Amino acid sequence: MKNIRNTRTIKKKANPYQPDPITSGSANKKLRIFMLLAIALFIVLVLRIAWIEFIDGDEFRADMNKQLSTSKVISTKRGKIYDTNGKALAISAKVDTVTINPNLIRVVKNKAVDEEKTKALKEKVAKAFSDIFELDYESTLEKVNSTKAFETIARKQEKEKIDQLRKWMTDEKCTSGINIDEDEKRYYPYGSLASNMLGFCGSDNQGLYGLEQKWDSVLTGTPGRIITQKDASQDFIPDKNETYIAAENGCNLTLTIDANIQSICEKYLKQAVLGYDCKNGGTVVVMNPKTGDVLAMVSYPDYNLNEPFIANENLKGQYHDWESLTEEEKDTAVKATFKNRTVSESYQPGSTFKIITAAIALEEGICVTDHVDFNCIGYEEFGDTRIGCWKSAAHGYQSLRQALMNSCNPAFMQLGRKIGGETLYNYYDAFGLLSKTGIDTSGEEKGLFHGLSKLGPVELATMSFGQGITLTPIQLTSAVSAVANDGVLMQPRLVRQIENADTGIITTIEPKEVRTVISKDTSKKMLDMLTSVVNDGTGSYGQVRGYSIAGKTGTSEPQGNDTAYVASYIGIAPSESPELVILVTLYDPKGQSHQGGQLAGPVVSQIASEILPYLEIPNNTELEQNISVPETKSLPDVRNKTISEAKQILSDAGFIASTSGGSDQIVTNQVPKQGTPLENSSIIKLYTEDSTATVSQTVPDLKGYTLTQARNALKAKNLNISYMGSGKVISQNITAGTTVEEGTVIHINLQQPKTELH
Repeated sequence: MKNIRNTRTIKKKANPYQPDPITSGSANKKLRIFMLLAIALFIVLVLRIAWIEFIDGDEFRADMNKQLSTSKVISTKRGKIYDTNGKALAISAKVDTVTINPNLIRVVKNKAVDEEKTKALKEKVAKAFSDIFELDYESTLEKVNSTKAFETIARKQEKEKIDQLRKWMTDEKCTSGINIDEDEKRYYPYGSLASNMLGFCGSDNQGLYGLEQKWDSVLTGTPGRIITQKDASQDFIPDKNETYIAAENGCNLTLTIDANIQSICEKYLKQAVLGYDCKNGGTVVVMNPKTGDVLAMVSYPDYNLNEPFIANENLKGQYHDWESLTEEEKDTAVKATFKNRTVSESYQPGSTFKIITAAIALEEGICVTDHVDFNCIGYEEFGDTRIGCWKSAAHGYQSLRQALMNSCNPAFMQLGRKIGGETLYNYYDAFGLLSKTGIDTSGEEKGLFHGLSKLGPVELATMSFGQGITLTPIQLTSAVSAVANDGVLMQPRLVRQIENADTGIITTIEPKEVRTVISKDTSKKMLDMLTSVVNDGTGSYGQVRGYSIAGKTGTSEPQGNDTAYVASYIGIAPSESPELVILVTLYDPKGQSHQGGQLAGPVVSQIASEILPYLEIPNNTELEQNISVPETKSLPDVRNKTISEAKQILSDAGFIASTSGGSDQIVTNQVPKQGTPLENSSIIKLYTEDSTATVSQTVPDLKGYTLTQARNALKAKNLNISYMGSGKVISQNITAGTTVEEGTVIHINLQQPKTELH
């Protein structure tokens, strides 16, 4: 039998170390792809690095430096503002502003914020702030709890309060999140003096109104900067290339304003506004016609430059019911005082504008000074319209001089018709009345005139005597100054010097002649006629003892919806060689009279009476003979004498002593002071060491009194009198209702009553 062997297929076991030809080919392919990708990425990376280094390198380095750089601003000091004599009207001082980073005011325990202790700390900080800086606690706490990165607590604080805060921070060991940064604060040493003209600065020391705003870029200067670098831990990196850009401090300004003249004008304007209950206040402009320099620029009511948003007593006095006003109404009233009304508000000039019309007529040869060219029958008719003279009875036949002296409206309506609208407008433009004057302060506006194409007979007539048109006080003062300055118009100037505070270099702003408007001959004729207005016409209330004054009254009547009169007076002194043009404007006066001659004339007289001697302008004694003045004696000095000795000395000099001291006590003070010129029987109040408390009296209202009545009213209150003129009292130097010491001298001006006032 055949041997059969079972067979089977035996596969060899694969060698794990021997690559599979199929799978190994796939792996090699993947590896090659990976290597190619790696090489490609490497090439891209190299190219990118090369791009960054050689193409974008400068930009990236700049960005890095920007991130590492730190910059500190070097603040500038705002320039000072001086009056023409070097008195500082606006200065700046270093103060501090307190700010906080609320998120840094916290208590951390075990690297976690302790909420309860942080709450207590924030309340303590808010309480300290509110106590030291007199802030409302709740609103302060709200800031301390704020989620903002930065909050301002108190701006521009004085050293005393900052020292209190520093001490509290040291005592309480609380400094984190509280910042004290150097700042600057604007101060005005004279408070409200020239407030409307100067303007003030905001919280960021930027000028907001007046000269502070107009000259802000000059006064501010250019801040400096220190640029260096810090590392990631905020440590300074030593760097030889540290950049230092020096600050340029603001320049100092010297004005044409004289603080003494400004103060005189403010004093008498305030008295007039209060005395005549002028609900809309008043303005004064004093200009040197030869240079255009503004010596004083006053708007009333004024405000305290150091506290501009707080109503002062002058503003409150304009309202009988101030406390009943809403907060919005009070805020509106306060902000209205920020305006410099002498440049920003226009009014109807009334008869003061007749100066311009008369000057044009003379220059054009329409008439001469003393030839009878006009006939006033009490009115002028234009179709169905009749325009009357201010005087009910006709002035009759008149020359130009007489028409000015009488302030006759019909005469000037006739004159306007003869001149013609086109010629008038050419001269108005030449006088600068149709445009802004260009005075170097902010907020200037211009007046309004009828369009020449719309100028009808009625408009021409009323315009000729100053009705139906408006001007700003600075426009009218500038135009009349041209009449007084040989016909040459000067641009009004407020700033005369700019001083670089760093180098001391001074730039002078020279007076600028605009143009010649009328001839010198016309100017002299106008001054001669306007002197007649003051000496013998309706402007007599503007007379000044010892000086020749030229002037013109103005009373603008209500037009349209306006129910308020404007009383004004413009004076030129001395008339033979003008150094001053003074315009006083009173808005909405109350009482029996609203006439410019009677109300504003005495104010011009009072202002000129003090300014002319102050400027050392010589007087003319020949002009004093028609003005009544008292005989006076100089008050002797009786201080350091016994009461009995003082009484004897005063008695021998013709005076009466008033005292409560014993006869052996020593006189330590006397009112009035030694050297004061006084009438016989004047009362001298004597004080000793035992009677140092002064005795006061309230000044009575003397307007309308005769000299005897005024003297008796003052003597009843142990007050003394000095006076000028004769007739009845038209003004007094201390306002009725003011409290003064016994013995004080009250000066009054008297005038013979006039029936023709306009």
